[in-house]
Amino acid sequence: MITEPKKRISIRALSVWKISGAIYSIYALLLAAGAIVLTILFDLPKWIIGAGILFLGINVYVLVFLLPKLKWKRWRYEVREQEIELQRGVLIKKRTLVPMIRVQHVDTKQGPILRKYGLASVTVSTAATVHEIPALNLEEAEEMRSYISKLARVADEDV
Repeated sequence: MITEPKKRISIRALSVWKISGAIYSIYALLLAAGAIVLTILFDLPKWIIGAGILFLGINVYVLVFLLPKLKWKRWRYEVREQEIELQRGVLIKKRTLVPMIRVQHVDTKQGPILRKYGLASVTVSTAATVHEIPALNLEEAEEMRSYISKLARVADEDV
């Protein structure tokens, strides 16, 4: 049986994803608030208020508490001389192999939330798509960017 990649992303990714989930939960808050206001203004059945609050609670639980833990447990990666292997997914486990020979360029990116936690994401671009390894320690992300870039040049020279 093929073993799964061994390296994990930073545990601080949990905090980043929880904050992002809380920001996305603002949409659910607006929907719930709208349902409550419409119920009061138009004298609609009171169960709509309960449904709105229940929807908000489930949304916050899933986006802030459940999904970040599940994503972190699944996210693994490994950089080898010939390929990059990525594993991710919550309900459906997805594994990707990116051959070094296909790598065109490698970037690091860091938004304000990642910057606050000293994290960065590494993006690997091929002709077809972009693959991302999220929430790595900043130093590790910079080293990985350089390492993948070096391996991609060597793979390109071998062709």
